[in-house]
Amino acid sequence: MKKIFIKTLGCKVNQCESEAIRNALVASDRGFAAVDEGRADVVIVNTCTVTRKAAMQSRQAVRQAIRANPGARIVVTGCHAQTAPAELAAIDGVDLVVGNRDKHLIPRQIYSHPPAQASDEAPALGADIADIGRFQSLPGIAHGNRTRPFLKIQDGCNAFCTYCIVPHARGRSRSLPMDQVLDQVEQLGRLGYREAVLTGIHIGCYGHDLTPAIRLVDLLERIREAGSIDRVRVSSIEPVELTDAIIGLAASGEDTMGRLCPHFHIPLQSGDDGILERMHRPYRAGFFKDLVQGIVGRLPNAAIGVDTLIGFPGETDQAFENTYALIRSLPVAYLHVFPFSAREGTPAFSFEGQVPAQVIKNRCARMRRLGAKKRREFYHGHVGKVVTVLVEAARDRTTGRLKGFSDNYIPVCFDGPDDLINTFQPVDIQRLSSDGVPVGIVHS
Repeated sequence: MKKIFIKTLGCKVNQCESEAIRNALVASDRGFAAVDEGRADVVIVNTCTVTRKAAMQSRQAVRQAIRANPGARIVVTGCHAQTAPAELAAIDGVDLVVGNRDKHLIPRQIYSHPPAQASDEAPALGADIADIGRFQSLPGIAHGNRTRPFLKIQDGCNAFCTYCIVPHARGRSRSLPMDQVLDQVEQLGRLGYREAVLTGIHIGCYGHDLTPAIRLVDLLERIREAGSIDRVRVSSIEPVELTDAIIGLAASGEDTMGRLCPHFHIPLQSGDDGILERMHRPYRAGFFKDLVQGIVGRLPNAAIGVDTLIGFPGETDQAFENTYALIRSLPVAYLHVFPFSAREGTPAFSFEGQVPAQVIKNRCARMRRLGAKKRREFYHGHVGKVVTVLVEAARDRTTGRLKGFSDNYIPVCFDGPDDLINTFQPVDIQRLSSDGVPVGIVHS
C-alpha cells in the first residue's frame, strides 16, 4: 500500500476538499492508504493565501513535508498554489503544483507527470480561475473522522472586498446544483452521520448562478423537507445574506429532521462606518447591530460568532473604539480576531494610513480579551439548562470525558460510556471548568 498524507492549511472549504481528495484516492484501485502521521509515499499540501502570513506558513509546510518525507512525491495545491504557482514550483523537492482550478483532477494527476528532477521546476497546473463558471465537484464525498462532516456547496466570491485576495484564488461564485447537494446530504445520512456543516467561500450567494436561480433558504427548506439528516449547520454567512427566512428555519422545533442549527457566524470586520466603506463592505454598523439583536430576540439561545479585522488602513483610535463598543454592546457568543495584513494584489495593499504593527497587536489583544469574556458569559448563561449534544468520537484529552456540541455550538463535556458516541444526548450543564469549558451530566 502507498501511504498518502494530506496537510491542510486555512479554511473549512480547504478541509472539506482535502477530505474528498483523500477519500477518492483511498477508494481508487491504486492501493492508497491514508495516514495521519509518519512517513508517506505521497504528500499533498493544501495551501492558504488569505494573508501574507498564511502564504508564508504554506511555503513552510511544503518545505517541512519535503524534509520529513524523503523520496515522497510532493504535490502542492490550494489557494497559494493558484496565486503563486511558479514560486511553489521552484521549491526543490516539489513534484507537482495544482491550483484550485484543477484541484478536482488531483486523483488523476498525481502520477500523470514524472517526478521533478533536482535541476527542474515542477510542472504547475495553475490556469486563470476567473473564467470558471461552473461548480467543479471533487471526486467522492468529503467525510472522514469528523462527527459533523463538512459539505462544500459553493465556491468562489464576487464581493472583492479591498483587503481580500480570495476572489483571485477562488474565482467567481458558483454553486453545486441543488439535487446534488440533496443527494450528498442523503449519502451522509445513510453513512450514519447526524449533522452536516454546509460550507463555501461565499455561501450566502448559493444558487444565484444556477438556472433557474435559487436562494440558500430554498436549499435549506428542501433539506428539511427531505429529512435525511437530523440537523444542518451553516458556516460563515455575510450579514446582508442572513435573511429573516433563514433565521426562521432555525426556529423550527428541535425534533424537526433537517433543522437548521441556531448558530450563525457573521463577519463584521469593523464597527466603524468609514472603515466599512473603505473595505467595500455592503452594510453599516447600525445594520449589523439590528441584525444581531433581531436574531437573539427571536432565538434567545442562538450562538452568534463574529469576525473582526483589526488595523485596516485608516483605522484610527476612535474607529477601533467604535468596533469595540459595538461588539461589547451585542449578545455575541465568541469572536475571531484577525490582524490586518497588507496582501499584495489587493487595493488595500497600497492604501494610505497603514497602522503600525504594534498598535495592531495591542488592539487585537484587547479585542481577544473581550471575545474571551463574551464566550464565558455565553457559556455561563447556559449553566442550569439542558442542551442537546451530538457526542463526538474523540474524548476530551485532559479529563477523558465524552464531549460534543449543542445545536447552538456550546462544547460540553460529561461522563458516559462509548455507546453514546454519535448519538444526541440531553445534557444538563452544571458548571464551567477552571478553563471555562461547560461540564454537565446526561439529563434523565
